[in-house]
Amino acid sequence: MDDKEISKAVVRRMPRYYRYLEELKSRGVERISSSELSDMMHVTASQIRQDLNNFGGFGQQGYGYNVDFLYDEIGKILGISSIHTMILVGVGNLGHAITNYIKFSAKNFKIIGLFDVNPALIGQTVSGEKIQHYDEIPKFLETHNVDIAILTIPKDDAQKVCDDIVKCGVKAFWNFTHIDLNVPKDVVVENVHLFDSLMLLSYHREEVLRESGNGS
Repeated sequence: MDDKEISKAVVRRMPRYYRYLEELKSRGVERISSSELSDMMHVTASQIRQDLNNFGGFGQQGYGYNVDFLYDEIGKILGISSIHTMILVGVGNLGHAITNYIKFSAKNFKIIGLFDVNPALIGQTVSGEKIQHYDEIPKFLETHNVDIAILTIPKDDAQKVCDDIVKCGVKAFWNFTHIDLNVPKDVVVENVHLFDSLMLLSYHREEVLRESGNGS
């Protein structure tokens, strides 16, 4: 793959390709053309070819794409061909739900530490992991290699918690805290703003209603 910069829009489509290829694999499909993939994903065949060409193409004219090969290659591009260890801070309702999400381990994401400040939660076990007090994080990170920190905590605490964990060497955050974190240039953050997504859904619903003549 060339060292050219690949647009964020292309990168954000890669997990969707991976998900559809996983479905094809489960159905025993061995190869697929860009036009067939286009029909499934509602993305133009040209867009699919352009996206994949950013990473080398992977297809053969007259044959299409080998599903197993493309699935594995996109997995490598996304960095999920190796195990990523994670800690989660804030084991409330959302934290519980994320910890119990069974597909993490199947996709090489493994939660190895749970932390909270609520005395009622300390010592409880969720999906085989015991909840530890937040103050134990520095000691934990001294003895465990952690790739990603998941934050499901109140937004007022988020920046301080992020700063504390960055100081311990963690370079990636999955952020559910409803604020945008300030981090050094060598630290990456993926923000998950659930209400933003819901508002976008509301917008698109209103758009459909307007187009169908049922809107206000």
